[in-house]
Amino acid sequence: MAFGLKREELNQWKVDVANGEIAFLTHYWLDSRFPGCDTVTKVGCADLDKLIKWGNKYDLDPRWIHRDEKYPHYDLFGERQKQILTSENQWGQLKRFRI
Repeated sequence: MAFGLKREELNQWKVDVANGEIAFLTHYWLDSRFPGCDTVTKVGCADLDKLIKWGNKYDLDPRWIHRDEKYPHYDLFGERQKQILTSENQWGQLKRFRI
């Protein structure tokens, strides 16, 4: 279940992803399969080669890509989420979601 997200943020993420940009979208999230994780960051890019290359910087396996037809993305959570958001200077998302 996702929450804490504005429609405008989601729409902008979709535009950025569709335009071949590496785009970040963080929101609150609850999933019993991942206890202790209450946020997820979706890092998307419609250019799969570009997304894979980006993921290689962080040792993300290309098999982890959610291969959505329009909006392929990695789902980041936990310590890896924090490390990558910090490395990518995503200070607004880190602060807003208290990651």
